[in-house]
Amino acid sequence: MHHSLGETLPLWSALPFLGILLSIALFPLFAPRWWHHRFPQVSAFWAVVFALPFVWVYRGQALHEILHIYLIDYIPFIILLWALFVVAGGILVRGTLRGTPQLNTLMLLIGTALASWMGTTGASMIMIRPVLRANDWRRRKVHVIIFFIFLVSNIGGSLTPLGDPPLFLGFLHTVPFFWTLHLLSPMLVVALPLLAIFFVMDLFYYRREEKPAAEGKGERLRIEGLHNLIFLAGVVGAVLASGMWRAGTFYFLGTELRVEFVARDVFLLLMGFLSLKTTREETHRDNGFSWFPIKEVGFLFAGIFMTIIPMLAILKAGEHGALRGLVALAKHPAQYFWITGGLSSFLDNAPTYLTFLNTALGAYFPGLPEPEAVAGLIRERESYLLAISTGAVFMGANTYIGNAPNFMVRSIAEEAGVAMPSFFGYMVRYSLPVLLPIFVLVTVFFFR
Repeated sequence: MHHSLGETLPLWSALPFLGILLSIALFPLFAPRWWHHRFPQVSAFWAVVFALPFVWVYRGQALHEILHIYLIDYIPFIILLWALFVVAGGILVRGTLRGTPQLNTLMLLIGTALASWMGTTGASMIMIRPVLRANDWRRRKVHVIIFFIFLVSNIGGSLTPLGDPPLFLGFLHTVPFFWTLHLLSPMLVVALPLLAIFFVMDLFYYRREEKPAAEGKGERLRIEGLHNLIFLAGVVGAVLASGMWRAGTFYFLGTELRVEFVARDVFLLLMGFLSLKTTREETHRDNGFSWFPIKEVGFLFAGIFMTIIPMLAILKAGEHGALRGLVALAKHPAQYFWITGGLSSFLDNAPTYLTFLNTALGAYFPGLPEPEAVAGLIRERESYLLAISTGAVFMGANTYIGNAPNFMVRSIAEEAGVAMPSFFGYMVRYSLPVLLPIFVLVTVFFFR
């Protein structure tokens, strides 16, 4: 009898994944200088610790899984991040921006609104530098970046499949494009309290700041590199088109690749290169553009994607895998919300979303073709799809690795001199006390 990989892998095979998470959490705290220069080697170490015994035991099947996650998931993931990082880095807001509570709240609101239409990564990369520049004179500004991560890098991507990868994956699996507008009410229940809390907190800190002598005088606002909006539109359009165009498949190193996805990635690379060629060096320099943030994300997520293989395989096995007890708990919309969200805080939220979408389809519409099953879920048990979608999108804000732009925003902020909290500091001081009570409200209002 044939068993899938996820049915045979033990839970302890995820220990290298735990190792890389703890490395990301602890080394910057206890050995920051060493970590700054050695994080690529640490990431490679944990990847090798997992890969060598994995290939030794499972041989061809293991090689197939490794090639699959890098060709299907990691390479497209890093190409998209790179393209958005480069294009957004060529858009410079010049002029005087004074980081008052009113302006900061407005910028977070704008970023939140943009995220659903250009993706959380696109909106984050566009907005983070103006936010940092507006607040560069302030001593207390960590909370500004934290709430930016909450709202722009996560919550804001709720309303369209362009906003966040799980919703785009749902679109590929026949969830209607505009169905995600149903997430508007839960999104407002999260976003409005967050904006209110932020404004009160920012006002408290602002009143304790020593105001700059030149306050009230400044340079007129203007934007350089506006031509990069064309390239940004190209990136967003290519992502959307890849979900609607069907051009066939081909095999590379034994892995099935879709022509439209490869064409999308090539086009994204073209958009990035055109942006680099057509943007003045002065604009990049004045925008604080450097390659370190994308290098950090690239190296660390290369290790994360390798070591995450057993966790994703076990989740995919559902009731036949080592996490069968956890999967079996998902019976009620509230349970789907918290389990999907809890796992999405530490794992890739796209396959986590798909796992629990399939769990719900299998539980309530077994044997039906996917389009009919998804339509039935929306028609008869819509709260389940709402719970899975909001859990995957919202709870990516719980940790730095819950969503890729979280890590990039943190890295850009640190390059700008902001002393960001550690991995655990972020959770203990901010995400757990601020976000979890609001997620309880979401549960009470929508998933009782």
